[in-house]
Order: sequence, then C-alpha cells, then structure tokens
Amino acid sequence: MIDVDLARRLRDAGLRWHPRPGDRFTIEQGDFDSAEVFTISDMTVEAHDYPTGTVLGFNGTTEWALDSVAATDALWLPREDQLRDLLGRSFESLVRRHASGPGGAGDDETVAYEVRTRAPGSPAGSDLTSHLAGAADDAYALALLSFVEASLRLD
Repeated sequence: MIDVDLARRLRDAGLRWHPRPGDRFTIEQGDFDSAEVFTISDMTVEAHDYPTGTVLGFNGTTEWALDSVAATDALWLPREDQLRDLLGRSFESLVRRHASGPGGAGDDETVAYEVRTRAPGSPAGSDLTSHLAGAADDAYALALLSFVEASLRLD
C-alpha cells in the first residue's frame, strides 16, 4: 500500500480523487489515526455525490460513532493499478531490482522497484526517467508525482 506521506504529496500536487468502490483512504481530521485504512464498498462505506461535494457514508458502523465524512477530509491511498492507469502512455516499465546489503556476502538481499516513464510525446524506449522505491506502489506514486509536478511547471 502506498505510503501516507506520499499520498499527501500527490494530493497537494493536485491529484484529484473521485471515490469509487474498492478505493482505500484514511481520514485526515480530528482524532483519527492515519494508519487506519478504510475501503469504499457498497456494503460499508459508500460515496454519495451532492452538489456541495462528495460525502463518504459509513453504513452499519456500530463500533464507533461516525455517520459520514466529507471526501475532502479523507486522504486517497491509490492502488498500484490506479497509479499505473494514471501514468497512462508515459508508463514504460516496472523492474524489480536486487542489491546486496552493505556488508557483502551473507547479508539479506535488498529489493527495490524501478518505474520507468517517458516524456509525453516521446517514442517508446526513449527519453526515460527512473523512479526507485522499496515498494512497487511507492515507485509508481513517485513517477506520478514527478509527472504531475512537471505538468504544472511553466518552462
């Protein structure tokens, strides 16, 4: 699952969320622990669209008193497939990398994931940028963050 701080950076960079079943989120208000993750489902958490905004309604939650929360008070935690879809045609590849630990032989092997993207309009395999993270979701999120931030630059 994507790192919460990285999800905040994506939101702050301008990534917008349109809640759908299967989406994961945390609540960014009051005494809620951002480590508590909720999933939108027609059975427990539904997104209700109103002219004033989207409200996430909690159905049958007797263990704590929360009827609903504004989507603006929730932080979307996009899944790997959603991040890849948002990258669209700029996505080139995902590579799993292995690197030996700093002590050499016998150390645990470190795994990293590299997402390669290309600049919009570039032919496949050219003008590639790499985004490396310890989890595939985070590598995709870093690539998307770079893409969103680049689209906001005036140069």
